[in-house]
Amino acid sequence: MGKRFFDLEKHFAFHGAYHSNPINILMHVLFVWPIFYTSLVLLYFTPPLFNFPQTSFFSFQSSGILVLNFGFLFALIYATFYVFMDIKAGTLAAILCFLCWVSSSHLANQLGFSLAWRVVLAAQLICWTGSFIGHGVFEKRTPALRGNLSQAFLMEPFFIFLEVLQKFCDYEPYPGFHASVKAKIETDHKEWQEKGQKKIA
Repeated sequence: MGKRFFDLEKHFAFHGAYHSNPINILMHVLFVWPIFYTSLVLLYFTPPLFNFPQTSFFSFQSSGILVLNFGFLFALIYATFYVFMDIKAGTLAAILCFLCWVSSSHLANQLGFSLAWRVVLAAQLICWTGSFIGHGVFEKRTPALRGNLSQAFLMEPFFIFLEVLQKFCDYEPYPGFHASVKAKIETDHKEWQEKGQKKIA
């Protein structure tokens, strides 16, 4: 069960089967991480998970900016999961998660709740709409929300990050990874096309 859940090749192939159109991929690059980031902005206003003593060691929390609340827990879960998926790319993605947490905490602190939730709502609507347009108009395949919710919300930012590393740094977690993923995607596309032809018939 655990091995299958952290099977990077299997999950990345599933992701790739629904994200093969270049414009759809670009739209996800533009919109997926902002969804994660703005979620952290809103979660900044949740109460602290721990009540630390008022000492200089915990001054970061007493400052009221970097608070160990649900925003921190959210970033920690994502970061930890990405490291388990792939130690190299996952570590970089984990660092990005915590940079997002720090940055979003400062932004939320500056905006205040009354303005922050409006900014978050607008950003989320734009990003989710853009993502669905990418699937419906360009990919011409609905998002796999029903098939794999954990991938849609937990794995998606990491897969976008992995795609960028692949594109610009030619990175792959291990030799033969992308060739194997490509073969799985082609098989999925053939099965999907065959199902579509059967429905038409």
